[in-house]
Amino acid sequence: MPRSFLPLVLVALLFLFLPWSGVAQSSPTAMVPQSSVERAEDLGIRAHTNFFLLRSPGEFPRASGPAGETPASLACVYKLTKQVKGCPISGTTQVPTGGAKAIAIVSAYDNPDAKTDLDTFSQQFGLASADFAKVYANGKQPPNDPGGWSLEEALAIEWAHAMAPKAKIYLVEAASNSYGDLFRAESVASKLLAKAGGGEVSNSWGGAEFSGEQSYDKYFKTKGVVHFASAGSPTYPSTSPYVVSAGGTTVNRNSSGDFTGESGCCIGGISVYEPRPAYQNIIEKIVGAYRGTPDLSFDAGTTSPVAVYDKDGGYGWVELSGTSVSAPSLAGIVNAAGSFDPSTNAELTMIYKEYGNSKEYHAWFRDITSGSGCTTGWDFCSGVGSVLTYKGK
Repeated sequence: MPRSFLPLVLVALLFLFLPWSGVAQSSPTAMVPQSSVERAEDLGIRAHTNFFLLRSPGEFPRASGPAGETPASLACVYKLTKQVKGCPISGTTQVPTGGAKAIAIVSAYDNPDAKTDLDTFSQQFGLASADFAKVYANGKQPPNDPGGWSLEEALAIEWAHAMAPKAKIYLVEAASNSYGDLFRAESVASKLLAKAGGGEVSNSWGGAEFSGEQSYDKYFKTKGVVHFASAGSPTYPSTSPYVVSAGGTTVNRNSSGDFTGESGCCIGGISVYEPRPAYQNIIEKIVGAYRGTPDLSFDAGTTSPVAVYDKDGGYGWVELSGTSVSAPSLAGIVNAAGSFDPSTNAELTMIYKEYGNSKEYHAWFRDITSGSGCTTGWDFCSGVGSVLTYKGK
């Protein structure tokens, strides 16, 4: 039977807004230099997920099929497919068909049903079958965490595949949610993508910033690989200058179910430790001397959740929101856009370059001006805004 709905929401809320630390566990044989892993584990920091479980069939009886935004409805909203008037959830069926090379999802613990979850999701929405592989960062299967990290993994692999069906999807599972284990998994993911000729790594996790975090930025500095992380208030690793910080919006619909626009729903902020990278010089007057987040946004609103299938824990179809949706979805969009420039920070440099070109910016991005913290242009809620088409990505 599914777990109780209310406790999960309360836990997710606490995790999203109150990053915490605990006693880190020791790790098996490292796949990155052991001294680095030991230093990371000495921090005693554990990462948290960034999703909200809104409802599942067990708590809200209804038809056994999915509810929430679909790959087709959001592809329409972001102009990635042929436009349907109003982009209604029930009447929009064309899904993305692009993608190349590979996308790696870095997460903690194991989802034993990941492959069947992804197959069920793909069949439901008419997506191409996924080229999928699961990798244990430590070389052995991690423990299971049903309803928590397991659900996070189902969300991430399904929505990365939804936006880039032709890309190979790797699920790289860390032994635990300690930063040491997650950094090790990040290194494994980067090596897999480098071998594949490039791609994207999505991290739907984060935690409070910490002194010395700059020494771990190296795990996100990989030529030909674009790293994404869910934005927080602010959280690491989304504050790393080598990571695309994924913010969140709410997709607004009228009583007829037609799309009417987007508003902001999640808040980033200014890093305490990371200096402003050169690509953000254009927003120096807003962020000052330090890195500002987020960079780019996608649907993450609690009133516009997405459909996810997760067998583990007995859930089935659920509706999820949060920047855990944003990171893998944006990774898929950038992958499908064909952005495999081998130079470091090519994606972030391009995003802010387009932001500085008024004509291209307004054609290729949606400026989010409504919602808490949103203003015209870059802001701490949505960054430069959400995506429109594959251009400039």
